[in-house]
Amino acid sequence: MLRHLLKLIWKRKSRNLMLTLEILLAFVLVFAIAAFGARSWQLYRMPLGYQPGDVWSVTIKTSRDAPPMKGDAQLRDHFRRTLAALPQVEEVAFSNFSPFQHASMSSTFRLQPDARAVRVGMMETSDSFFRALGMQALAGTWYSAADDGLADTPVVINRLFAEQLVPGPDAARRAVGKVYLSSEYAGTPSRYVVRAVVEDFRQHGEFSTPRPYMLMRFGPDATMHGAQTILLRMKPGTPRGFEAVLQAQLKGLRPGWEFAISPLDDLRSAMHKVDMAPLLVLSVVAAFLLLMVAFGLFGVLWQNTTRRIPEIGLRRAVGASAGDIYRQIIAEQFMLSSAAMLGGLALLVQLPLTGALGASLNWPVFFAAAGLAMLVIYLLSLLCSVYPGWRASRLSPTAALHYE
Repeated sequence: MLRHLLKLIWKRKSRNLMLTLEILLAFVLVFAIAAFGARSWQLYRMPLGYQPGDVWSVTIKTSRDAPPMKGDAQLRDHFRRTLAALPQVEEVAFSNFSPFQHASMSSTFRLQPDARAVRVGMMETSDSFFRALGMQALAGTWYSAADDGLADTPVVINRLFAEQLVPGPDAARRAVGKVYLSSEYAGTPSRYVVRAVVEDFRQHGEFSTPRPYMLMRFGPDATMHGAQTILLRMKPGTPRGFEAVLQAQLKGLRPGWEFAISPLDDLRSAMHKVDMAPLLVLSVVAAFLLLMVAFGLFGVLWQNTTRRIPEIGLRRAVGASAGDIYRQIIAEQFMLSSAAMLGGLALLVQLPLTGALGASLNWPVFFAAAGLAMLVIYLLSLLCSVYPGWRASRLSPTAALHYE
């Protein structure tokens, strides 16, 4: 049976070529959307590195160009003590920007002056930042007031950065205590000492690609960019109505400043909407294109079936049942779809093999996208061949043999 079907397909190779190319393009399109979705799901399931629940972010806006509280440790401590005295507040921390915001900062670092440079995302934080966000250390201890006066800036890095600093097994433990250098500025490079290693810190949320990251300590008297964000861990169940009380308290501390208060869960939801927008747009476009492909595929199968009525009548006359004809039409379409998808896979497999798209198309994502795309194309082929196959199976041998 298989050999017979292959012969029939080969005899109509010129007619089937365009149909196969159409299925190939549809397969590549569905694969791209599926890969985007599979990678998004893979990223979503990775550790975020902190617990944003019950944490409120306060963004400070000043009328001056100078960042707020830059080099003013006393003012920062005044804010901390005043806010910590509120019964609804469990912890107060400072950073130069908040998680789930599009602000970012990065630089390049190296373990030795002649070592390979690593591009690293970074954020300045206060000592209480880790408690406020419920973070856990894989190795080492958080920086603290015990680091005051230290010549090297204390930092906490993620596992990915640790593995690039000290490649090999147990990189998190071996990275603690290592000193590395800034490589982006002329003159004497800044020095940083690793105090602890965390699993990850994905500042931009669940759909962001993991990258080397470091959290560096606010100096007691100076910061690089100022404490532009206050992070407050609130007691569970604190109502949003407390925001007005908090706003009044902040205004009392600095009447000339503006304070934008948002729970991290709200910032997280807003970032999710932004991150998912491209996938939704591409899915709508893909659905429209697949609909066009389905109409084209249905039309071609209908036309092919009509042209083959005498052949079908001859098969019925020599004893083929209606079920045999029905299965033949569907089997031929499945074989064409399989050939098109095998050609597509032969091309697409080069992407993870060569690493052209990096971690965005790793092997788990590739296999998930390929499986989903094949399922969609097979379903599309089945739906488009059901009616032409049924129509062909209903033809009587006499009418089919006399068809012109």
